[in-house]
Amino acid sequence: MVPLVKVRLPPKEVLMPALEDVLYSGVIAEGEAVYNFENTFARHFGLPRVLGMSSGTAALHAALILAGVGRGDEVISTPMTAEPTNLAILHAGATPSWADVDPRDGTIEPNSVAERITSRTKAIMVVHYAGYPARMAAIIEIARKAGIPVIEDCAHALGASYDSMPVGTVGDFGVFSFQAIKHMTTVDGGALTMKKESSISAAKRFRWFGMLKGVPRSEVDIHSIGYKYNMHNVAATIGLAQLDSIDLAVARHRANGQFYDREFAHMPGFRPAQFDPLARPSYWIYTLLCDDAQGAERRLSEIGVAASKLHKPNNTHSIFKPILRALPGLESFYSRLLHIPCGWWVDDETRDAIVEALRKG
Repeated sequence: MVPLVKVRLPPKEVLMPALEDVLYSGVIAEGEAVYNFENTFARHFGLPRVLGMSSGTAALHAALILAGVGRGDEVISTPMTAEPTNLAILHAGATPSWADVDPRDGTIEPNSVAERITSRTKAIMVVHYAGYPARMAAIIEIARKAGIPVIEDCAHALGASYDSMPVGTVGDFGVFSFQAIKHMTTVDGGALTMKKESSISAAKRFRWFGMLKGVPRSEVDIHSIGYKYNMHNVAATIGLAQLDSIDLAVARHRANGQFYDREFAHMPGFRPAQFDPLARPSYWIYTLLCDDAQGAERRLSEIGVAASKLHKPNNTHSIFKPILRALPGLESFYSRLLHIPCGWWVDDETRDAIVEALRKG
């Protein structure tokens, strides 16, 4: 079976010596490997002020708190995402306020965002779903007029850009995930990026019990809540090894995604996601809209290819039942949605077979 998602690690001859060095170095918690990874990751993807985190979820929680979100507040968000995006809002003591999605690509819809702003709105959470950047120009304009910070959830979108700007640099905060099946993994881990230099100290305290590393424990003073959200040297070492070849992997995702865009553009019964012209997706998984999504999924299963909707819309979970509202764009998108493999493991022969199977119906 050709998988929809797959773990990617560097070659053994690259990764294992580096891991052996760090594991027996005597320093396996947060240290120089983490700081080296932060700086290298930032330079590689054109990001400012990167902090390594224990997970993308930890980075989401940190971004929300740094944005000023607290108990009783609202965060405009999308249900079309993995659950941690919106569970992190609950972690911060706030409540998601559902904006609808654009049925053309499943990303958050700017006009719906504008409609959801109230006196309780403290942030806008934008998810670059499946690796397709959202319509950021319109969202940023809405946010700036309202004086509300924007958090970009880039967990699916490593290497993507919007109007020539790397995702994670368009809004006020950006969040990346290095969970097992993302473009790049550190087994688990994440990164937080922020526009303001003034946010760094608070972010470092938040990820380490409210304390700053490097200050003797007998001299520190905790004045705000913090968590154990820091990245460790072992994860950072895996991340550094990944960066040597990540561009090739992302390029293959993108090449496969663009191939599908061309092939499905005029195929009866199918339509590729129609994303913002300013967006350059990194196609973590390919978004295909189908007249018969279930039939297409069965057809691909017959030739040994995994395909699915991948995520359940978050608004259908019981924990979010009190904030249920009509979302016609989401309903339209999800009914037609089918994700198909387009990652680095999908070769030319496989992608040709996928297209031909669906062409035959």
